[in-house]
Amino acid sequence: MGLLLDHGARIVHRAIGDGSDGTPDEVQFYTFADKTGLDGYLANLRRIALAEERERVIDRTLRFPETFVGRRDARELT
Repeated sequence: MGLLLDHGARIVHRAIGDGSDGTPDEVQFYTFADKTGLDGYLANLRRIALAEERERVIDRTLRFPETFVGRRDARELT
């Protein structure tokens, strides 16, 4: 987490699941102030050095651009 913060990342949302049927135990959404922060994080030598451990403990990582919308009642989404 500290490495992310070093590059200007901010945790936007964190969700905890039960991990059943192949679903994640935890999902975290991060945002960076700009692409430079993300690029710096991805190229960070400490992060690269920890790649083997990360692969062992994290099932998968997906990176994609997103836009967060405010909380809404489920009725508003139909």
